[in-house]
Amino acid sequence: MKKIILLLGLFFFYTSNTLSAQGSFFGSGYGKTLNIGLGLGYYDYVGNSMPVFHANYEFDVAGDFTLAPFVTLYTYRHKYLGNSYRETVMPIGVKGTYYIDRLIRLSPDWDIYGAASVGFGFRRVSWDDSYLGDEDDYPKGGPVRLDLHMGAEYHINPELGIFMDLSTGVSSFGLSIKI
Repeated sequence: MKKIILLLGLFFFYTSNTLSAQGSFFGSGYGKTLNIGLGLGYYDYVGNSMPVFHANYEFDVAGDFTLAPFVTLYTYRHKYLGNSYRETVMPIGVKGTYYIDRLIRLSPDWDIYGAASVGFGFRRVSWDDSYLGDEDDYPKGGPVRLDLHMGAEYHINPELGIFMDLSTGVSSFGLSIKI
């Protein structure tokens, strides 16, 4: 786990420094933003999970388009074949966001967007003490994660905003901090 956190830190540092040095094509001003949020997963996760923690760092790419490396962490308890297990999942990837607020001539206090994210989910499963079967026998999804998003951000001031991100995987609410 320490190696994953170290690699993730290096990835965020490298991408933010490399792309900040290159700058954006049009200087849209959406990037250089740290988004930190809490949320809930869907389906069987509701009621069986801890809050989902999500963080990403957005940088400008072109016009109204940004990219954001992200990390998410959640854990939940579930039953399978009469036995319970706890699963901890850490998706890591990148989110591409297209902002439409200029297109629809929205107030500068608001940002509205559509997005897609792709990444890999690192999983750890621990079974309860009474399970005697194969510990790899549980409903697994593939390691690749693909989600669609839509969301909005309200700018409290030029450096701070609050956002809501609705997704096909995990929805979150949190703070946006311009760096």
